[in-house]
Amino acid sequence: MMAGYRTEERYKNHEHKWIGRLMASILLLAAAAASMFLFKRFSAVLFPAYRTFSKTFMGVLSALFSIIPVAAWDLIAIGLVIGIMTSFFVMIAKRTSFLDWLTSVLLLASVIAFEVICGWMLNHYAPPLVKEIDLNVRKYSKEELAEATEYYFDKAAEYADRQVRNARGSLVRQDFDELAVIAGKGYVPLSRKYAVFSNGSERPVKKLSVFGELLMYSGITGEFMPVTGESTVPENENIVSMPFTMLHEAAHRLGIAAEEEANFAAYLAAEASADVRFNYSGYYMAFVYCYNKLAESDIDALRDLIKEKTAEDKRYLLVMQDLDDTSLYYKQYESRLEEVATKTNDTYLKAFSEESGVKSYGEVVDELIAWQQKKCAEE
Repeated sequence: MMAGYRTEERYKNHEHKWIGRLMASILLLAAAAASMFLFKRFSAVLFPAYRTFSKTFMGVLSALFSIIPVAAWDLIAIGLVIGIMTSFFVMIAKRTSFLDWLTSVLLLASVIAFEVICGWMLNHYAPPLVKEIDLNVRKYSKEELAEATEYYFDKAAEYADRQVRNARGSLVRQDFDELAVIAGKGYVPLSRKYAVFSNGSERPVKKLSVFGELLMYSGITGEFMPVTGESTVPENENIVSMPFTMLHEAAHRLGIAAEEEANFAAYLAAEASADVRFNYSGYYMAFVYCYNKLAESDIDALRDLIKEKTAEDKRYLLVMQDLDDTSLYYKQYESRLEEVATKTNDTYLKAFSEESGVKSYGEVVDELIAWQQKKCAEE
């Protein structure tokens, strides 16, 4: 009788454990969902205090994982997958409770989701970056777009022949680690003028050691992971884009979550950099964004601009060569995986109020036009 009683007690305690894990998972996910609702409704009240917290938290994580010289999050992801699969087969072999295993996995996933959402993703509800830097953005005419395209073409050409190039005139790949250190500290000059860029991590951007090539085939050229506070970029990112991409991912670490705003922040940091490689990458990418929009709205105006500029100065030809080289470079990474990644990213962005989804990557053009007009007015 006594032995039977103890067995029954152990069973009840065992049952209570998986119920406890299930309840804990539900509470964590409910708390994350409630935070999203509150931040969406009351963002004006909750910022900038939350962004300060988030930057500090990401800085702590970034420092913690800096002991690993390459990106830690992809190694952790592999470890988690192996660990979960191993525990599943052990559960089958030992005939232990499936509910125990399932609720343990669910609790782990809930903890990670809670940390990611409450530790960083709520930055998606922050006030617009243009308000933080007092930049007036409005709708612009095709003529204003054409003027901005010309401005950034001029700026890119100014730095095009100051880059390291081979005999063909193509850019030579630079040392990743050197660029990563510069990018990690890339927002220091801006932080002296704009508080939104201050008090963040200055750790180097990290190299994606495992998933870098896979991300390239999925059309993703950089990744910020709130789980570890790491800004990461594949080693084989396109040469001319790499400094800009590094600054883009570093901007996310500062709590600038929206893709459009991270692009604009990356441009500002590149423009303010003391390194000509970052200057050129920023001006080049600004030109590309405007180039693409002008091609959609007035292709004849774009053709006339390129014809006029390239006829008068060979430096403009270098910019166009980099444009062609970039197109050829990315073509080798085209795959069906990109379609899946795009849909996944689109769903994520829309879930956090970026209604245009992945299209937000190109909408930085409005900010670039506003910035160009501000700079021209100051000159």
